[in-house]
Amino acid sequence: MHDLRIDVVRPGTELRVTGRLDGHNTSLARAALHEAVTAGTGDLLVHVSGVEIWDASGLGVFVGAHRRARRDGRRLVLADVPPRELKLLRAANLHQVLTVEPLAVA
Repeated sequence: MHDLRIDVVRPGTELRVTGRLDGHNTSLARAALHEAVTAGTGDLLVHVSGVEIWDASGLGVFVGAHRRARRDGRRLVLADVPPRELKLLRAANLHQVLTVEPLAVA
């Protein structure tokens, strides 16, 4: 799975992102996240367990969506963050900026 896919679970409040999030498709991700922020209220839950690769541009998309959500009185919540990506967020100190819910281990 190399393409990025963004599924609307609940319009304006919940998305599922799968595939590769990198510089080749950040415009798609940015547009979907901004549309969801504009369309809803309350927390915007973004499930990311199916994202294979995040690079700096992908992280930038989440930070930008977070800022837009805050301006609209909302919170962007990255849910189901796998351990590898959680380490990446911590290394960049983004776990202190973004609301992050780690992937639950069964």
